[in-house]
Amino acid sequence: MAIAIMTSGGDCAGMNPAIKHFVDYCYTKEVQPYLIYDGLEGLIDGNIKAATYEDVAGIMHEGGTKIRSSRSKRFFEYEYRKQAFENLKKHKIDKILILGGDGSFRALNQFYKDFGVHFVGVPATIDNDIFGTSYCLGVDTALNIIRGATDAVRDTSSSFRRACVIETMGRDCGYLALVSAITCGAEVCIIPELEYDLESIGKRLKEEIKNGRKYVVCIVAEGCNKDKCTSTNQLVQWLENDIKIETRATILGHVQRGGNPTVFDRLMASKFVTYSIDKLLSDQEGGSVIVYNDSKFEFVTIDYVNSQKYEIREDLLELAKRLVN
Repeated sequence: MAIAIMTSGGDCAGMNPAIKHFVDYCYTKEVQPYLIYDGLEGLIDGNIKAATYEDVAGIMHEGGTKIRSSRSKRFFEYEYRKQAFENLKKHKIDKILILGGDGSFRALNQFYKDFGVHFVGVPATIDNDIFGTSYCLGVDTALNIIRGATDAVRDTSSSFRRACVIETMGRDCGYLALVSAITCGAEVCIIPELEYDLESIGKRLKEEIKNGRKYVVCIVAEGCNKDKCTSTNQLVQWLENDIKIETRATILGHVQRGGNPTVFDRLMASKFVTYSIDKLLSDQEGGSVIVYNDSKFEFVTIDYVNSQKYEIREDLLELAKRLVN
């Protein structure tokens, strides 16, 4: 029996610990592990290799994905999916573990419908925006990178009595910005999910500065640059012109995707992979996604994951409402 693992879409810290545990656990279960390099593109091109312990030695602490990733337009076409299936047949692989997001899961679900290749999807995205799970692999590391950067920028802002606007990633989801604002002690949090009142925030900040505040930390989600929100540059101008405080912007960008995986992401990678392999070996269901809620793991269908758009929990939003008025 053979099972392959692949990473698809955006990379995140935690993927390498998952890949290492996949190989180790497969050998424990006397199953031949395979590595699919370069995501869906590699699947099409036949970039598939039987895994050895040497392939995954020393990668537990590394960010990103050792087997690399991709986004594939070709996989939308049947002829290329057929080519990918023929590549799997050469290695007698009929089961895949995929680390990625909902788009990657939809791609493999179609692959299963076409050719019957069973799979389990592991939610892996720093955006933490997959419906049905409260945690996605990589988000804890990303939050800790943002925390470190925000703490460092706060140091220099306080030295010069400045404001800082820190932009986090998150595509259309404000989760990273929200949790970072709460845990880093920001004075302002601007995300698509919460209504905010700049006039009210301005009055509050002016009063706080009058009463001794030396700096201001504002955390904004990148989605605000696309939605009908106040963008990062607009916030800088507002702070300087209205609040009358010197301001600098820091766009964290892809630094949030890398870095050494945290203990929590490493541990969760091991659990995700263990339960997923057991699932693939124990039943004949076509495709499912492993999710984590209320300290429990369970498997749900692709249709369930795609049935709704992810929404940030109300209790988290409630904690940040003081930062938007």
